Amino acid sequence: MIPEDLKYTKTHEWVKVEGNKAKIGITYHAQEQLHDIVYVELPNVGDEIAKGDNLGVVESVKAASDIYAPISGKVVAVNDEVVNSPELLNQDPYKNWLVEMEITNPSELDELLSAEEYKKVVEEES
Repeated sequence: MIPEDLKYTKTHEWVKVEGNKAKIGITYHAQEQLHDIVYVELPNVGDEIAKGDNLGVVESVKAASDIYAPISGKVVAVNDEVVNSPELLNQDPYKNWLVEMEITNPSELDELLSAEEYKKVVEEES
């Protein structure tokens, strides 16, 4: 359940690079740990976010979890469907991205994990 075409972080975010933009979401492992997601808070379009900064919050009936920006960039789109129907993240966290950012520092992409590297992170936590 770890798509090969994405990049990952140790904090369970995924990144799909498309040209100079990147879609960002939470991984299957993250939504599995949270269980029933009931609330999603995301930044505004136009916000400039630095790598490591808070990108939003995902809340479930069990816990609230911060989402961290895996890369620096400018928010160019927010997935309102997920904000209005947070349970979509439990149904398919890879189809239901959270934000799309314009990449401002492409070299940061090299610091992200491959699917294989991320799989090891998940195994170590289990």
